[in-house]
Amino acid sequence: MTTPSAIARVDGVPFRRRVAARAVFVPALLLSLLPPRRLRAVLHLLRRGAVPADEAHAKRARDAMCAVSLRCAGPKGCLPRSLGAALLCRLGGTWPTWSTGVRVVPPFTAHAWIEVAGHLIDEDVPDDYFARLITVEPLPLQRTGRR
Repeated sequence: MTTPSAIARVDGVPFRRRVAARAVFVPALLLSLLPPRRLRAVLHLLRRGAVPADEAHAKRARDAMCAVSLRCAGPKGCLPRSLGAALLCRLGGTWPTWSTGVRVVPPFTAHAWIEVAGHLIDEDVPDDYFARLITVEPLPLQRTGRR
């Protein structure tokens, strides 16, 4: 038995952000094919030089991915959606925390998402709903000795 559902499309995403989201969609799909160890290594490289994203920037990136791709907007598009949102943030010079994990309550379900300061971005579940298995956090800001 199936449950009918509708995919909510995000409106109001500016043209330039939609173009950027389309540009990162294919790389996000290709990254989603990598084994977990290699994916984590690539994301560790990509986050270098970026500052931590704030919630507003991360939400705009996630919304843009959902606006340009029905796959990303759908319930099974979490991996390309989260990767695309992280890449889109990176284009803007920031990096959210990218995570993948499993639900802590049965039934078993894997999921990937982005978060900022431990807060899941637009996931409509509590922040402790998933057990994190792989996390790629932004690098801490480096202080320089200059004044």
